[in-house]
Amino acid sequence: MFATVKQIFKPKNRDIQKKILFTFAVLFIFKLGTAITVPGVNIDSDGLGFFEIVNAMSGGAFEKASIFALGVMPYITASIIIQLLSMDIIPYLSELTKQGGVGRNKLNQITRITGIVLAFIQGYMYSFSYIKNGTAMDYMLYSLVLTAGTALVLWLADQITQKGIGNGTSMIIMAGIITTLPSMFIGLWQELIVNGNGFLGILMFVLFVFVLLAIIVGVIFEECAERRIPIQYANKSTSMLGKQNYIPFKLNSAGVMPVIFASAVISIPQIIASFVKNIDFQLFVAKYMTYETVTGFTAYVLLIIAFAYLYTFMQMKPKELADNLNKNGGYIPGVRPGKETEDYIKKVLKRITIVGACFLAVLAALPILFSKFSTLQTSITLSGTGLLIVVGVMLETYKQLESQLVSRTYVKGRKGRRR
Repeated sequence: MFATVKQIFKPKNRDIQKKILFTFAVLFIFKLGTAITVPGVNIDSDGLGFFEIVNAMSGGAFEKASIFALGVMPYITASIIIQLLSMDIIPYLSELTKQGGVGRNKLNQITRITGIVLAFIQGYMYSFSYIKNGTAMDYMLYSLVLTAGTALVLWLADQITQKGIGNGTSMIIMAGIITTLPSMFIGLWQELIVNGNGFLGILMFVLFVFVLLAIIVGVIFEECAERRIPIQYANKSTSMLGKQNYIPFKLNSAGVMPVIFASAVISIPQIIASFVKNIDFQLFVAKYMTYETVTGFTAYVLLIIAFAYLYTFMQMKPKELADNLNKNGGYIPGVRPGKETEDYIKKVLKRITIVGACFLAVLAALPILFSKFSTLQTSITLSGTGLLIVVGVMLETYKQLESQLVSRTYVKGRKGRRR
């Protein structure tokens, strides 16, 4: 890792250095936008519930009622919807997935338009939380401002993808989460050490940091862990290829999406209760359907595990993997091509997904349990899902940088040999 960082700052890699600086400049603009509050709103961030994850991904912009309050969440929601509809539900979208680069570009355009529409709908719904006793024009204006903010964030993400380093959308989300950490540590220091009980406060601060580091190590291990299924190709031996071929399956192929899905499902009764002025229904939701209740918390954890399975099989597609392997003349040693290969891949995915899903559920449950038993302010929390996003994006960005440097060294070596 240190060798890669050292190579980046060599004079011959000035273009990569410019890309990194450009990425930081765009992220700085994004952070400035999160500090701009929409005029005329009433900021009240108590009990965000499901919106905690939206707030984390937007760098605290949601609780500030910023112009970037929605961040890239509408685009992520739209991409999930389009992906689901592309699974033989809408024939036109299914055909686009088979058309290579042209089809992907069209799908991307459809996803962006859908994301903008969702941003307006979500902005209109959220406007009732910030604007009290407003007119129809007030709610409409707030919705338009949030929609424009989302459009600008997506444009900034595109600039990072095209001219910077890493995936722009992922970098925006990561930056939003990272920027909330300094204020969290300042609040923790103020509460435990400055206003705390001397040595006990220092001990609690060190313990908090240690637990945070332990979570980061666990997330890195979980992100890097994979199950490798060896494969062979007809008329090609391992000795001829010089290395063993395999299909890698990550321990958590679904990433953080199951947490987003589960949070959205749990939040539906709460959203309905806020619109329906029925006291009995509101009391029922408050008693059984919130994170703080045993039933709500249990349902949340079970939904995460269920969505982890669903999203993993949506992403990996065992039948498609088995068919592609067979078409390319590949096979898993000891397993017959076709249905047996498909069943074998399903069995492997089921076994590793239960471990990844349980780990993901623990990460998602940490901030809820921490806020339940901790007396610290709500801004101080152990956000496992936030760390999962940050670590995942950092690892992917590092791999991208490393591959660029390796490819340059390879091309330079080939040119030298030709001479």
